Amino acid sequence: MTIKDIHGHAMSAADANAAEHYEAACALLRCYLNDPLAEAQAALAQAPDMTMAHVLVAYLNLLGTEPGGRPVAREALTAAERCPATERETLHVAAARALAHGQWQRAGRILEDLSIRYPKDLLALQVGHQIDFFTGHSRMLRDRMARAESHWHAGMPGRHAVLAMLAFGLEETADYARAETLGRLSVELEPRDGWGWHAVAHVMEMQNRRRAGIDWLTQQTPAWSEGSFFAGHNWWHLALFHLGLDEIDEAMALLDQRVLGSASPLVLDMIDASALLWRLQLRGASVGDRWTHWPRAGQQCQEPAPTPSTTCTR
Repeated sequence: MTIKDIHGHAMSAADANAAEHYEAACALLRCYLNDPLAEAQAALAQAPDMTMAHVLVAYLNLLGTEPGGRPVAREALTAAERCPATERETLHVAAARALAHGQWQRAGRILEDLSIRYPKDLLALQVGHQIDFFTGHSRMLRDRMARAESHWHAGMPGRHAVLAMLAFGLEETADYARAETLGRLSVELEPRDGWGWHAVAHVMEMQNRRRAGIDWLTQQTPAWSEGSFFAGHNWWHLALFHLGLDEIDEAMALLDQRVLGSASPLVLDMIDASALLWRLQLRGASVGDRWTHWPRAGQQCQEPAPTPSTTCTR
């Protein structure tokens, strides 16, 4: 019996248990929660020849942009290329292979073609969206999702993520009113969708609605922060709202407790921390030795974030 994903796509060499782990990984990734890689690896433990599980392992190791992820991704792709594959899966392997070789634009184009043929492939949409984000392709941040939106009806699992990504693309192309509407809807559908919270925060930043931005990100802070590996960036946005209101102490507290306080060694988190430090220093704040005393991974800082068992499942 052919195993299909929750949106009807065949998954080569999968069994029911592996598919369950794969879907759990994708649901976590859609909300940027907990450890989707562990679920992808659990899928492979159940079905070692499951093509899409290998592809997901590759994507997860590549989108973090950490240097150590690339060889792991290439190993996963070598395994995937030995596995049976549908046309859709073959395109995923090709896109991930291009990404593993640093060909971000090519990977984005392959995923664009894939999404045109399979508009309900949410992984293709999400990875493509992240590629557009990293490459600064604002038009495609909007258009990749706008092409697919009509295929995503009310009640479909994962629709919140489609709306969140389209909201961000609309914000990046200055359609602020619709961006905010869709971003708010995505969060109503799935309160743990950190990208939806992020899209609306961007709208408020662009419109200089700083107090509204603070109210937005503090109304349900645990929803977007607990267990989220994207939380640091949303904390960064909250700090920027305070900084824009000359609330230096509040911005500094967020820097220490949430941005630097995460003790994350990841490059993307260090970018946020250095960007906030730079802004504070330009404003004349006393940043002390924060530039040279970066917390080591695992070192306990102020108010370490909890790791809840709750997950994003919609």
